[in-house]
Amino acid sequence: MRKAKVFFKNEEAGILIQHDDGSFSFRYHEDWVANKDRQSISLTLPKTGKEFHSKYLFPFFYNMLPEGSNKQVVCKLNRIDREDYFGLLITTAKNDCIGAVRIVKLEN
Repeated sequence: MRKAKVFFKNEEAGILIQHDDGSFSFRYHEDWVANKDRQSISLTLPKTGKEFHSKYLFPFFYNMLPEGSNKQVVCKLNRIDREDYFGLLITTAKNDCIGAVRIVKLEN
């Protein structure tokens, strides 16, 4: 199991998990849901107390991944398998992202 913190405008909004079977889940923190001033990170992941589950990486997070030659370079330099979307996400989305969302690996 691998986990990552999901930040929205530099505030921790929730946790993204890749389970051992390859499936994914995302959950907002309770204080994020309780605060009416905080919004959801995506229209496809509305702000709620329930946990979201998917067999595949959620499209919102998948669309944060590099493509084409950029993906090839990142994978080669960081020794990441091209099909390891979670590994690619936590490598590329921790510092330099377009938009307000960042992904930071959560050490176990």
